[in-house]
Amino acid sequence: MASRPYTKDEWQTINSVFDNDPEKFNFPKRIYGTALIGSFNIRKLGSSRNRNAETWQFLARICQQFDLIAIQEIMDDLSGLSRIMELLGPEFGMVVSDKTGVFPGDSGLGERLGFIFRWTIVERGEVISDITYDRTKVIEILAENYQAIDKVMKPYSKRFLEYKAGTRKKPKNIKLPAFLSFIRQPYCVSFKIKGLPGTPPYEFMAVNAHLFFGDYMADRRQEFHALMQWIIERVKNNDKAYYPNFILLGDLNLDFDNADRDRSKVERSMKSYDKDGNEETDPKKNVNVNFPFLDPHHPNNEVFRTNARLNETFDQIGLFFRDSSKHWPTYKDNINMGTQEAGIDYGVFNFVKLFHEALNISTPLDSMSTDEKNDFYGRFEHKVSDHMPIWLRLPLPVE
Repeated sequence: MASRPYTKDEWQTINSVFDNDPEKFNFPKRIYGTALIGSFNIRKLGSSRNRNAETWQFLARICQQFDLIAIQEIMDDLSGLSRIMELLGPEFGMVVSDKTGVFPGDSGLGERLGFIFRWTIVERGEVISDITYDRTKVIEILAENYQAIDKVMKPYSKRFLEYKAGTRKKPKNIKLPAFLSFIRQPYCVSFKIKGLPGTPPYEFMAVNAHLFFGDYMADRRQEFHALMQWIIERVKNNDKAYYPNFILLGDLNLDFDNADRDRSKVERSMKSYDKDGNEETDPKKNVNVNFPFLDPHHPNNEVFRTNARLNETFDQIGLFFRDSSKHWPTYKDNINMGTQEAGIDYGVFNFVKLFHEALNISTPLDSMSTDEKNDFYGRFEHKVSDHMPIWLRLPLPVE
């Protein structure tokens, strides 16, 4: 049974509390001389009829705060995204991929990936592309892992042929021993964040990704590492690239549910890609890799959670750049993020805390019973989202 959405009166109360102190819920402040970049998985953003007017206004209000925001889980029906764009007005533009994740005509849930951007601050470039592994690379992976792949594919092939013959149900997915392709092709768009008069802009390729969740953690890690390798090699060999730097934004589905165990493991893996652990023979090809959301945010030493249930950090923003790109923050800068009003900063807009406070729910989130949690989260997880927006503030270059 579907949970009841928020009423008009409840939305009025929510917006009143929100208006009174947006920063209390870590809503990013717009500051002259800086740009706000964000990422937001809006759960099944499809038909404009699937959410009420107040919810659309709330989602548009979030998107309006950003100069560039990557959106995941856009459905084939673009009327909902169009509704947001109508509310945003002509100051904003969008670019969106075709549906990916399911072959045309097959059953399954395909998704689009998109960007919304502010025309006065952000200029869209000419290069727009999906990210894939080419046929030659896939053949090399098959050759290197042939025996392991053959071991799992033989029994699956037998079951699949029986399914096609109508003698059994469709077999479950299998755990592949090697990466072959993305469940949803990441979407790559060139952007330029215009600088102040007389200053250089930020020029970068923005990669929007919603990586595999699936049944097996190994599948998630294979996809993540495949995407990391693709981006890093592109940045290393970027002498003829359209823009030399990359920003990865999206729902990477990395498992942080056990903070002591999982976060440190994922952190070591992701930070191993930074140039200090991968020195090149040619120093000019060293790549800085920075995922700020891996580090505790100061001064509260808080590791941000990005899902509505506040137990995972699925969503990430990653920066990839060469040594010569001196305006981009490295890991060494993360410890100082948030210490200056117009400086580099990052965070999560915690609308869960907003809803909890605005509706005067007396039971703390971490003390709720299962039924209480299902009732509380059920009222917004599907209509707003089960992910919260994440953001990064970049100061515009001053030279």
